[in-house]
Amino acid sequence: MTKPSFSGLISSVNEFVASLILSCLALLLTVFTAANAARPVAVRRADVIIYGGTASAVTAAVQVKKMGKSVLIVSPDKHLGGLSSGGLGFTDTGNKEVIGGLSREFYQRLYQHYQQDSAWKWQKRDEYGNKGQGTPAIDGNARTMWIFEPHAAEQVFEDFVRENKLTVYRNEWLDRSSKGVTKKGSAIQSFRTLSGQIYEGKMFIDATYEGDLMAAAGVRYHIGREANSVYGETWNGVQPNVFQHGHYFKANVSPYKVPGDPKSGLLPEIAPDGPGEKGAGDHKIQAYCFRMCMTNNPENRVPFPKPEGYDPTRYELLGRVFDSGWRETFQKFDPIPNRKTDTNNHGPFSSDYLGKNYDYPDATYDRRRQIIRDHQLYQQGLLYFMANDKRVPDDVRQAVSQWGLAKDEFTDNGNWPHQIYVREARRMLGMFVMKEADALGKTDVPQPIGMGSYALDAHNAQRYVRPDGFVQNEGDIGVHPDKPYSISYGSILPKESECNNLLVPVCVSSSHIAYGSIRMEPVFMILGQSAATAAVLSIDNKVAPQRLPYATLQAVLLKDQQRLTLY
Repeated sequence: MTKPSFSGLISSVNEFVASLILSCLALLLTVFTAANAARPVAVRRADVIIYGGTASAVTAAVQVKKMGKSVLIVSPDKHLGGLSSGGLGFTDTGNKEVIGGLSREFYQRLYQHYQQDSAWKWQKRDEYGNKGQGTPAIDGNARTMWIFEPHAAEQVFEDFVRENKLTVYRNEWLDRSSKGVTKKGSAIQSFRTLSGQIYEGKMFIDATYEGDLMAAAGVRYHIGREANSVYGETWNGVQPNVFQHGHYFKANVSPYKVPGDPKSGLLPEIAPDGPGEKGAGDHKIQAYCFRMCMTNNPENRVPFPKPEGYDPTRYELLGRVFDSGWRETFQKFDPIPNRKTDTNNHGPFSSDYLGKNYDYPDATYDRRRQIIRDHQLYQQGLLYFMANDKRVPDDVRQAVSQWGLAKDEFTDNGNWPHQIYVREARRMLGMFVMKEADALGKTDVPQPIGMGSYALDAHNAQRYVRPDGFVQNEGDIGVHPDKPYSISYGSILPKESECNNLLVPVCVSSSHIAYGSIRMEPVFMILGQSAATAAVLSIDNKVAPQRLPYATLQAVLLKDQQRLTLY
């Protein structure tokens, strides 16, 4: 019989000890897991729960707090303010007299900011000029500032939060599964986020651009363009050969890889099918882009980066546009303070990424991130192409290369805007649908809670090949209202049978073309404040918002300086 070696004995002991340790760890893990499973999930409660980090969300929260109720902002975003702090500094306003309440206070605070010499780091105040949309950027009489830098706007929103002691939970994403929203009858009891937190309230406000809480709560909505026949409209639906802005091909440009040869295949960013019948409805939505904050100040300029996977051939169509003699590159480099711009889409081939967002509204979070990343790579490639590629005419290339990203904006995101311009996503089918005639000022809108005045403004939805073999864009509409118009209380209310404690001030109940005017940031702030007012009054009066007496709501809105009608 062979005696076991000493080393073998040690090895056996080690294996036994290791096995014992692993068993103990497994037991501890089982106990820990069971304890956590038994432990109730943390529930955060308030009278009003606001989902979203937009400008509308912040103004809604301020209003709730001012009216003495508890409120939580549950924001999927780290940065507050949405587009207002995300690059859209050249404010789309229309008639500024109809902007009241907290929305006007936002612009008044920006005025106060730019009255300080310290706000003018890269430019003297008198060098800035005073160009705004229809009125001066700096309105000394009304003490408002309509044109501003992204970081200045974000600071105003953070000031609102700090001064009103608002509680904000950031990077909290709604669980959009069937278990994400708990309802009792038609009332939301609570919703859950992907982190596992539960948010419980009496009233809820969906202030997102996408309408995710609205959709998860079972409220009906529409995506895309309605046919003109649905609401008796003229400018909804497919609109081929309608050119109301400069965002179309003014010269004949071939869409094919080999000019004039269909067999060579289409260039990138062109759809293979036609636009559809005039006035017909479709699932297509107006294009998204990033509103770019650029500067030509060498001390504050970051050269346009060459994006991952950059392929200059995808911008060949733009090269052909330049070949046709087009030279409108800088028409939407709108100046904001400190030698910066709010640069928006302009022309037949620009920052709008046509046809690449159709599935965004209903898409999963992962798919949305892919869409946003694709938009970023497209737009970064476009800027790099114009500043560097010899396919671009010398005069354009040399001028564009003087510009770059602003080093002191979006500093935690590579100087790139943190918010894509979601011009339109879901639109609720609510108690009242705002239609073309309403947004053109041709009707008396019932139960007004705010006003709009901007043009019916829809960007292109597609790029296609005309029957004659040349390329064209479709969907760009710009029709001015007769006068400022009122927005109905019913447009922010779901039908009571679908949800009786939710208000929706961003994805409002509206046709596509009416939303083209309503979708402006000042209006979203106005509607956010009005939605919050209605939520608090509904709690006080122990009624669903759909049953709140309008006279009760109207009195408080007027007291808080909201503009409800033109006269």
